Amino acid sequence: MGVFKPYKFILYVLLGGAALSFLYPFYWMILASLTPEAQIGELGVAPKGITWDNYAQMAGKIPIWRSLFNSVIVAGLSTLGVLIFGSTTGYALAKLPFRGRNMLFFIIIFTMTLPFQITLIPNYILMVKFQWIDSLAALVVPALNSAFAILLFRQAFKSIPDDLIHSARVDGCGELRIIFQIIWPNIIPTIITVGILTFMNSWNDVLWPLIVIREEKLMTMPQLVTLFAVGGRAEAQLGVKLASAVVLALPIIIAYAIFQRHFIQSMASTGLKG
Repeated sequence: MGVFKPYKFILYVLLGGAALSFLYPFYWMILASLTPEAQIGELGVAPKGITWDNYAQMAGKIPIWRSLFNSVIVAGLSTLGVLIFGSTTGYALAKLPFRGRNMLFFIIIFTMTLPFQITLIPNYILMVKFQWIDSLAALVVPALNSAFAILLFRQAFKSIPDDLIHSARVDGCGELRIIFQIIWPNIIPTIITVGILTFMNSWNDVLWPLIVIREEKLMTMPQLVTLFAVGGRAEAQLGVKLASAVVLALPIIIAYAIFQRHFIQSMASTGLKG
């Protein structure tokens, strides 16, 4: 039998309390969304009554399922683009010798320090010139690459032995085949991490869609839910607002629950190599 260690017991109690403090707001949000409006103010830990009326009212007031489809399309295409372009750029910066490679890498890193608001107006002007306002292209195309994804992929490719790449070239493999068929299977945690972070950022984005999308049928779910909650269409009904928030958060929670092991593994193992 192991020796009882008080400090470990105290540590587990503290960690358990911290976990509960993070999880309880989500639990309360879901519970309140299933509670009749009149009983939300009296809601405790256990439900007093379960109803789907809040979700039915939400679906009747706004095209929530259409916006869900738009969000899936935008977030899915953005994530796919970042995985493809981020990995090819990261591969070039890690494994292909060319003049100015390190300078280009430092410039990409520098762009990570720039606030999004600095590029907001130039990006909007480009969308107007391309006539992409009120189209999903205005949401997808600017998000097809990410400096953070390039950084993670570069560091992952740095850990791949050069001998593996040289052997693939001797066998007649092109660079794209090396990336997607040989290296990708060896960096699955990095791919999942980039995919989750990109999907989350695209899914939760509100400011840019508010600027370039005005037609309700093209709105993403965060944009529509934000306008629904603050624009008066929820009619000050807290349960309906919470129902829309649950529908908005559910895909991210499910994705993280499925891929959390790979996500944590990649974030723990990623380092900055020269």
